Amino acid sequence: MKKKLSILSIFTLLIFSNLTINSCGSREDTVSCFPSSPINVTLNLNLPAYFSLNQVGGWIYVNEQQSGTRGLIVVRSSDTTFKVYDRNAPHLCPDTNTTLEVKDNISIICPKDNAKWILITGQPTQGSSLPPKTYLYNYDPGSKNLAIYY
Repeated sequence: MKKKLSILSIFTLLIFSNLTINSCGSREDTVSCFPSSPINVTLNLNLPAYFSLNQVGGWIYVNEQQSGTRGLIVVRSSDTTFKVYDRNAPHLCPDTNTTLEVKDNISIICPKDNAKWILITGQPTQGSSLPPKTYLYNYDPGSKNLAIYY
Protein backbone atom coordinates (compact mmCIF):
# COMPACT_ATOMS: atom_id res chain seq x y z
CA MET A 1 0.00 0.00 0.00
CA LYS A 2 2.80 2.39 0.93
CA LYS A 3 4.62 1.62 -2.34
CA LYS A 4 1.46 2.30 -4.41
CA LEU A 5 0.96 5.59 -2.59
CA SER A 6 4.57 6.59 -3.23
CA ILE A 7 4.36 5.76 -6.94
CA LEU A 8 1.08 7.65 -7.22
CA SER A 9 2.61 10.66 -5.44
CA ILE A 10 5.62 10.70 -7.76
CA PHE A 11 3.40 10.36 -10.83
CA THR A 12 1.17 13.22 -9.65
CA LEU A 13 4.20 15.39 -8.93
CA LEU A 14 5.61 14.74 -12.40
CA ILE A 15 2.32 15.68 -14.07
CA PHE A 16 2.01 18.97 -12.16
CA SER A 17 5.69 19.79 -12.75
CA ASN A 18 5.26 19.25 -16.48
CA LEU A 19 2.15 21.45 -16.57
CA THR A 20 3.93 24.21 -14.68
CA ILE A 21 7.02 24.10 -16.88
CA ASN A 22 5.01 24.14 -20.13
CA SER A 23 2.57 26.88 -19.21
CA CYS A 24 3.04 30.53 -19.99
CA GLY A 25 0.32 32.38 -18.14
CA SER A 26 2.00 35.53 -16.83
CA ARG A 27 4.25 38.18 -18.36
CA GLU A 28 7.27 36.67 -16.57
CA ASP A 29 6.54 33.24 -18.04
CA THR A 30 5.97 34.50 -21.58
CA VAL A 31 9.14 36.61 -21.50
CA SER A 32 11.14 33.40 -21.09
CA CYS A 33 9.46 31.72 -24.08
CA PHE A 34 8.74 34.76 -26.29
CA PRO A 35 11.02 34.61 -29.34
CA SER A 36 13.57 37.38 -29.59
CA SER A 37 14.76 38.38 -33.02
CA PRO A 38 15.98 41.64 -34.52
CA ILE A 39 13.39 43.99 -35.96
CA ASN A 40 14.64 46.34 -38.65
CA VAL A 41 12.13 47.24 -41.36
CA THR A 42 11.62 50.40 -43.41
CA LEU A 43 8.32 50.97 -45.18
CA ASN A 44 7.84 53.64 -47.83
CA LEU A 45 4.18 54.61 -47.49
CA ASN A 46 4.24 56.06 -51.02
CA LEU A 47 4.29 52.50 -52.39
CA PRO A 48 0.94 50.85 -53.24
CA ALA A 49 1.60 47.89 -50.90
CA TYR A 50 1.48 50.25 -47.91
CA PHE A 51 -1.28 52.58 -49.12
CA SER A 52 -3.68 51.57 -46.30
CA LEU A 53 -1.25 53.03 -43.75
CA ASN A 54 -1.96 56.53 -45.09
CA GLN A 55 -5.39 56.57 -43.36
CA VAL A 56 -6.12 56.39 -39.63
CA GLY A 57 -7.26 52.84 -38.84
CA GLY A 58 -5.45 51.38 -41.85
CA TRP A 59 -3.29 48.35 -41.16
CA ILE A 60 -1.06 45.78 -42.86
CA TYR A 61 0.82 42.59 -42.08
CA VAL A 62 4.57 42.85 -42.56
CA ASN A 63 6.29 39.55 -43.30
CA GLU A 64 9.63 40.78 -44.60
CA GLN A 65 13.10 39.76 -43.55
CA GLN A 66 13.93 41.11 -40.07
CA SER A 67 10.28 41.52 -39.11
CA GLY A 68 10.32 39.01 -36.25
CA THR A 69 9.57 35.31 -36.16
CA ARG A 70 5.94 35.61 -37.32
CA GLY A 71 5.84 39.11 -38.74
CA LEU A 72 4.28 42.36 -37.60
CA ILE A 73 0.94 44.12 -37.62
CA VAL A 74 1.35 47.84 -38.39
CA VAL A 75 -1.60 50.16 -37.71
CA ARG A 76 -2.05 53.89 -38.31
CA SER A 77 -3.49 55.00 -34.95
CA SER A 78 -3.65 58.77 -35.61
CA ASP A 79 -2.44 61.34 -38.14
CA THR A 80 1.06 61.20 -36.67
CA THR A 81 1.31 57.89 -34.78
CA PHE A 82 1.43 54.18 -35.48
CA LYS A 83 1.24 50.97 -33.49
CA VAL A 84 3.56 48.13 -34.41
CA TYR A 85 2.62 44.77 -32.88
CA ASP A 86 4.46 41.47 -32.88
CA ARG A 87 2.26 38.68 -34.30
CA ASN A 88 3.28 36.26 -31.52
CA ALA A 89 0.52 36.03 -28.90
CA PRO A 90 1.76 37.86 -25.77
CA HIS A 91 0.06 35.50 -23.29
CA LEU A 92 1.01 32.09 -24.73
CA CYS A 93 4.24 30.34 -25.60
CA PRO A 94 4.59 30.10 -29.40
CA ASP A 95 2.63 27.25 -30.92
CA THR A 96 1.14 26.41 -34.31
CA ASN A 97 -2.02 28.41 -33.56
CA THR A 98 -0.71 31.47 -31.71
CA THR A 99 -0.08 33.90 -34.58
CA LEU A 100 -2.18 37.04 -34.04
CA GLU A 101 -4.63 38.02 -36.79
CA VAL A 102 -6.67 41.14 -37.54
CA LYS A 103 -10.43 40.56 -37.51
CA ASP A 104 -13.06 42.88 -39.03
CA ASN A 105 -10.54 45.75 -39.20
CA ILE A 106 -11.20 46.56 -35.52
CA SER A 107 -9.60 43.86 -33.39
CA ILE A 108 -6.66 41.50 -33.11
CA ILE A 109 -7.38 37.90 -32.15
CA CYS A 110 -5.42 34.84 -31.11
CA PRO A 111 -6.85 31.85 -32.99
CA LYS A 112 -5.80 29.40 -30.29
CA ASP A 113 -7.97 30.76 -27.46
CA ASN A 114 -9.87 33.70 -29.07
CA ALA A 115 -8.15 36.29 -26.87
CA LYS A 116 -8.89 39.73 -28.31
CA TRP A 117 -7.35 43.23 -28.38
CA ILE A 118 -8.44 46.59 -29.84
CA LEU A 119 -6.53 47.08 -33.11
CA ILE A 120 -5.78 50.81 -32.76
CA THR A 121 -4.75 50.78 -29.08
CA GLY A 122 -3.67 47.20 -28.30
CA GLN A 123 -5.89 47.23 -25.21
CA PRO A 124 -6.97 43.71 -24.16
CA THR A 125 -10.74 43.09 -24.30
CA GLN A 126 -11.09 39.32 -23.90
CA GLY A 127 -9.02 36.38 -22.69
CA SER A 128 -5.73 38.11 -21.83
CA SER A 129 -4.67 40.96 -19.61
CA LEU A 130 -1.43 41.40 -21.53
CA PRO A 131 -1.23 43.77 -24.52
CA PRO A 132 0.58 42.61 -27.67
CA LYS A 133 4.31 43.30 -27.74
CA THR A 134 4.99 46.60 -29.53
CA TYR A 135 8.06 47.97 -31.26
CA LEU A 136 9.60 51.40 -31.65
CA TYR A 137 9.45 53.34 -34.90
CA ASN A 138 10.46 56.62 -36.52
CA TYR A 139 8.19 58.26 -39.04
CA ASP A 140 9.29 60.96 -41.48
CA PRO A 141 6.10 62.62 -42.81
CA GLY A 142 8.03 64.41 -45.57
CA SER A 143 9.30 61.24 -47.22
CA LYS A 144 6.56 59.02 -45.74
CA ASN A 145 9.16 56.52 -44.55
CA LEU A 146 8.30 54.44 -41.49
CA ALA A 147 11.34 52.78 -39.86
CA ILE A 148 10.52 50.03 -37.36
CA TYR A 149 13.22 48.69 -35.06
CA TYR A 150 14.02 46.80 -31.87
